[in-house]
Amino acid sequence: MTDLEAQIQALLAAAPFSLEAGERDSALLALLQLELGYACVRNAQFRNYLDHWPVDYRGAGRIADLPYLPVGVFKANPPLTLVERSEIIRVLTSSATTGQAPSRVALDAATSKRMTRGVTAVIRDFIGSERRPYLVIDAPATLAAAGELGARGAAILGLRSFATEIVCCLRVDPQDNLVLEVERLIECAAKWKDAEVLAYGFTYVLWNHLVQPLQARGLTLRLPKVRVLHSGGWKRLERQAVTKEAFVRGVASAFGCSPDRVIDFYGMVENVGVVYPDCERGNKHVPAFAEVIIRDPLTLEPVAVGGQGLVQVCSVLPTSFPGFLILTEDIAELVGQDGCPCGRRGPSFRFLRRAPKAETRGCGNVEPLRGLPAAMEATHE
Repeated sequence: MTDLEAQIQALLAAAPFSLEAGERDSALLALLQLELGYACVRNAQFRNYLDHWPVDYRGAGRIADLPYLPVGVFKANPPLTLVERSEIIRVLTSSATTGQAPSRVALDAATSKRMTRGVTAVIRDFIGSERRPYLVIDAPATLAAAGELGARGAAILGLRSFATEIVCCLRVDPQDNLVLEVERLIECAAKWKDAEVLAYGFTYVLWNHLVQPLQARGLTLRLPKVRVLHSGGWKRLERQAVTKEAFVRGVASAFGCSPDRVIDFYGMVENVGVVYPDCERGNKHVPAFAEVIIRDPLTLEPVAVGGQGLVQVCSVLPTSFPGFLILTEDIAELVGQDGCPCGRRGPSFRFLRRAPKAETRGCGNVEPLRGLPAAMEATHE
């Protein structure tokens, strides 16, 4: 574990979008192979899964050939882990669609620290390292969980290292509805009008519980130096026929800032510690300690630049659960491999949508896996 930790820390220490492609890919492949071996020792079910994979991960020549898990396996409860229960300090849960089981990932102290460091490194590259007032478009209750913490709470806490103070501008009423505390918000805006401010909210929470109420009252916060980060919740806004362009315009108008200060980022609980913000060209970038592969939905082969397919996320950060290589139920377009005009190196992509009737499929050559819980079995042709 000492060598493994040292290699993870080396990638975390690099500027997140600075490594040459060859150096980056070589370091990631070697480390992911090491982590897969570590996971096999820690979990017999996971080792059985890898034993049935068509390619021996130890001899793989590229990250795309390494064995990945369908994201659905993380819906198991208790969660799939690589550590003893006594080492788990927190369980993160996804914001599941109504009626569906949420994903659960177990964090030990080491993974939790890496998660915070990973998010901080990426966000720092986009907004700078200065601490500033932090406006949370959510209620304090979202952060109050002890053993389990939801995706919204995890995202909020992931940005606290940038805060000089944290203010939540929503509350929960007796009917469990989120309500904007308008007077408190106006008071904060007046106090911070000349300051650099960080604001964060889940996408649909930001729109429904801050932008729309302010629009209804004809109010603008007049915070021209704010950076508004948001993630998650696009499916709900699509039902309301809110486009990304309309969303950005509405948020910028509500805060009194320019649209380029509204930053969307893609992230998921299962890909803990890795976030993918939009750059000024609208592309999402992959940091040095992670990888994104876009796979053809029919063949599961990696697509070329310009192709669309299922998103596979890869990360070296977790060691408390096998979240190294995960095939998601999201569709994206591969924009490039280096060369973005913003200057950031590494793969870039654009999130498009959830897969219709999302059903993640494992490799068609993988045999049914004996000894796995039902949630961990891939769907086979």
